[in-house]
Amino acid sequence: MRPRTDAAAQIALCASAAYFWRMTIRPILLHPDPRLKKVCEPVAEVTPEIHALAADMLDTMYDAPGVGLAAPQVGVLKRLFVMDCVKEEGAAPRPMVLINPEITWTSDEAATYEEGCLSIPEQYADVKRPERVRMRWMDLDGATQEEEFDGLWATCAQHELDHLNGKLFIDHLGPIKRQMITRRMVKLKRERARAG
Repeated sequence: MRPRTDAAAQIALCASAAYFWRMTIRPILLHPDPRLKKVCEPVAEVTPEIHALAADMLDTMYDAPGVGLAAPQVGVLKRLFVMDCVKEEGAAPRPMVLINPEITWTSDEAATYEEGCLSIPEQYADVKRPERVRMRWMDLDGATQEEEFDGLWATCAQHELDHLNGKLFIDHLGPIKRQMITRRMVKLKRERARAG
């Protein structure tokens, strides 16, 4: 997920994150891509490959920069996403790795947030979702975790879980807006292919 934030805060976040995660930056798939529409398979066990994937995804997310990234966005169809929604200047990053995540509760109250996506660069739209969610997942030690998220954390967790179910934030929009964004992305991919 890519929020609209001021550049200085993003750069500070990326610099602090780079200290903790020095792995590989992976290419991010751009919409439209059929892999972004697939339902992902559960992670059977936490292996060294899953650890490496998670580290690479955090590095890729911070570099982009973004606050969330799901495995299918880097071409891996597994139920895993990473996020870090700490945006306050000077605050320590809070990188999270959520394996086989599931929502166990949502609030009745809804919130609208202007969402963006690393797979749909420079495109933003208001999306309405539950304001708070409780999520259960497995961590990198194989232990079950559960936490309630609100604000940007709740939006990001739901956005990334959508990716694991083959859904993009534009799927929450009306057909005209969705088609318009898709046309822009087709044009962008064509331009990048010609330039590359």
